[in-house]
Amino acid sequence: MSDHDKPLIYNLYQYPMSGEDIERKSFEIIDHEVDSTLFPSRQWEVIRRIIHTTADCEIWKDVCFSPGAIESGIEALRGCATIYADSNMIKSGLSIARLKSVNPDYRAEKIRCHVADPDVAGSASEDGLPRSLHAIRKAASIIDGAIVVIGNAPVALLELNRMIIENHVRPALVVGFPVGFVHVVESKQELMSLSVDYIVIRGRRGGSPLAVSVIHALSSLAAGSKNL
Repeated sequence: MSDHDKPLIYNLYQYPMSGEDIERKSFEIIDHEVDSTLFPSRQWEVIRRIIHTTADCEIWKDVCFSPGAIESGIEALRGCATIYADSNMIKSGLSIARLKSVNPDYRAEKIRCHVADPDVAGSASEDGLPRSLHAIRKAASIIDGAIVVIGNAPVALLELNRMIIENHVRPALVVGFPVGFVHVVESKQELMSLSVDYIVIRGRRGGSPLAVSVIHALSSLAAGSKNL
């Protein structure tokens, strides 16, 4: 077999790069392709992590921050705030080690998600509404001061918006990254009209991995780490 015919993995065998090396090189590419001076430094660290997660160097155009979002997120993490996630994918994806680097009191129980709870499933079956709506209703008592991370269900964000407007709940920060085609755009637009701190990606894009990336970036900022 000639060198030309060899599987491409042999290039890595010849010039080894660790996972950390690959991540570092990825950030170098991002820094080269996107002008970081377009953003305040702390916002850039969040956007940079989002770009790294998506490999989309244009996604920054749709990322929106309320004026106090970064500071509120950092303060909440340093205070070991509860994190409410709309999906178990987010709950599984969040790194306890990263959270502990901010506050050693963080543990798995500080990340809450009710979407798979039997009573939530039962309520959803009875009224024909999505489980995500009943799940965030169940979390009403822990929303004040919490970080709410929506990476999947726009209905959860719509219901949270209602709770903010009508029940006067006040999360420390809302990460509004639901993804899809139905109720998605308007749920984000409504959130951005409310008097609550948020980080949102406009339009249909979003997803749990992106929502997780935001919390990881905020955790690194809160821990004082420059290496995201």
